[in-house]
Amino acid sequence: MTPNRLSQNEFIAMIAMLFAIVAFSIDSMLPALPQIAAELSPDAPNKAQLIIMSFVLGMGIGTFFAGPLSDSFGRKPIIIGGTLVYALGAWAAWAAPSLETMLMARVVQGLGAAAPRVVSLALVRDLYKGREMARVVSFAMMIFTLVPAVAPMFGTVIIAGFGWRAMFLCFVIFAVVAMTWMALRQTETLGPAARRPLRVGPLMDALREVLSHRVVVTAIAVQTLGYGCLFGSIASIQQIFSITFDRAASFPFWFAMIAVLAGSASLLNASLVVRLGMRYLISVALGCQVIASLIMASMTWAGLWPEVLAFPAYIVWTTGVFFMVGLTLGNLNALALEPVGHIAGMAASVISSIATVSGVFLAAPIGQAFDGTPVPLAFGVAVFTALGYGLMRSIPR
Repeated sequence: MTPNRLSQNEFIAMIAMLFAIVAFSIDSMLPALPQIAAELSPDAPNKAQLIIMSFVLGMGIGTFFAGPLSDSFGRKPIIIGGTLVYALGAWAAWAAPSLETMLMARVVQGLGAAAPRVVSLALVRDLYKGREMARVVSFAMMIFTLVPAVAPMFGTVIIAGFGWRAMFLCFVIFAVVAMTWMALRQTETLGPAARRPLRVGPLMDALREVLSHRVVVTAIAVQTLGYGCLFGSIASIQQIFSITFDRAASFPFWFAMIAVLAGSASLLNASLVVRLGMRYLISVALGCQVIASLIMASMTWAGLWPEVLAFPAYIVWTTGVFFMVGLTLGNLNALALEPVGHIAGMAASVISSIATVSGVFLAAPIGQAFDGTPVPLAFGVAVFTALGYGLMRSIPR
């Protein structure tokens, strides 16, 4: 095992903080979207959703490069460098005079966030193996899952006290703390002898090989559709609470409940996947969501929900969407990596990057179609999950 200056508990806490950068940067911005829309795009309030989409787009692009860069230059400099880019993007977004400038800054912020998102797992893999690695990652993920639950509450408090632009300064502070912690306490885990020269050729070879397997391409396509459901739901949720149901004030508390309930999907998946298999769980989750989303879309469009049931129905359906994501995305990633285990590192970067970026382009039109009701979102999720279910049925065993 490579020497490590940190105790295991401190290491887990640091990794959890690196994992949390992405969720913190997305979910804590949700309460700010109405104010951003009112100030920067009053004639097109749906455009404020692009604050979420642009960050995810940058992150997806950065994922393609972060892993190979860390294999060539080491884990520590890439994590620190990426976090610095993230902080600079957040600072630029804080000072942005227009929505367009802010969106460009958020893309930069997402590019930087890809490094701690991707390379932190490689850092764990350098130091731990087998069950010990699984234990470390599990504890870090337990801490990480709390972030989506508390981030909107944190954002609400900061926005109420200091204004929505202060959130970007919080991102800068968060990044500075993470960088300082990493720089002072964590030793480099990938020695010069283990590093590989950075060449475009191997990355392109990995891309070609990944795209040559039917199972891999299909799994990426289904993963893309799943990300479309996830990103579309996150981008639209605040507007639905605020405009459709007039519950903006209680949004952080409801979001926390949804996040906690949906987070149990990972535990359920862990207990079922060995016995039932990845393909079966993915297909069942997608099939159930097709039915649920069609019911949600049709009942809402026809105005058939009694007033007292409309909001509870939306909460149950939204929790189901996030729960479905928890049952599918991890399994789809594992399914895609099965035929390309010999190039797992590069393949993981390629697969995650393609699915994330493509998912943004699927989700953005759904968010922009928001009409004051959950109908466009529910219909979009129904279409995406139906396509995903059909693709899963086409995969040969």
